[in-house]
Amino acid sequence: MELAGTAAIVTGAASGLGAATAAALTARGARVYGFDLQPSTADGLIVDVTDPSSVAAAVTRAAGGPEPLRTVVNCAGIAPSERILGRKGPHDLARYAKVIQVNLVGSFNVLTLAAEAIAQTTADDHGQRGVVVNTASVAAFEGQVGQAAYASSKGGIAGLTLPAARDLAQYGIRVMTIAPGIMETPMMETVSEEYRKGLAAGVPFPNRFGTADEYANLVLSIVDNDYLNGTVIRLDGALRMAPR
Repeated sequence: MELAGTAAIVTGAASGLGAATAAALTARGARVYGFDLQPSTADGLIVDVTDPSSVAAAVTRAAGGPEPLRTVVNCAGIAPSERILGRKGPHDLARYAKVIQVNLVGSFNVLTLAAEAIAQTTADDHGQRGVVVNTASVAAFEGQVGQAAYASSKGGIAGLTLPAARDLAQYGIRVMTIAPGIMETPMMETVSEEYRKGLAAGVPFPNRFGTADEYANLVLSIVDNDYLNGTVIRLDGALRMAPR
């Protein structure tokens, strides 16, 4: 699918994976609308992905320009850690629900409302109208101690991929998911260097953290390859997470 002269939505565009993806799509000629709670790109919009009215208004803006909306990348997410039974008692239910709401429901909210707008565009010569790329995590498959909420949310995104692709096939809209491993993002900058080295040592090859640019490049590859649809791609250096 061609990117030049089209519009794209990237959630979580103010930093990390989202910022790198927004930059990569822009470099390929797309007009990117960054959705985030913080200001991001020149076309950054303050959007709460869990709020249907907030997302609907932002999608209308992104789809209302001269460029057809073709690409959506969901990067917005949170990752608090808490054990099901910890020193302070059982897992806080409101916190669990918040993670599900932001990571899973937020991605579904953007996917659904953006797909409605994409479905109204004119298909290209191959019958394609667009592609949605969601972000899961290797935690969807090997959630660690303290990741019950996060792993649940990311497992939901992985499970959403195929039925969403099947639902939207009639409109020429593909749905893919990337499951990153340990990535070099602002979130990782908050932990100690010793802990970071320990995490990197567990990656078979390359023996390091992944980069936001590597994530963004995979997004571009998915956009380019029209036959990629309905599956989850791990971006993890062959990492399989240990319990802790």
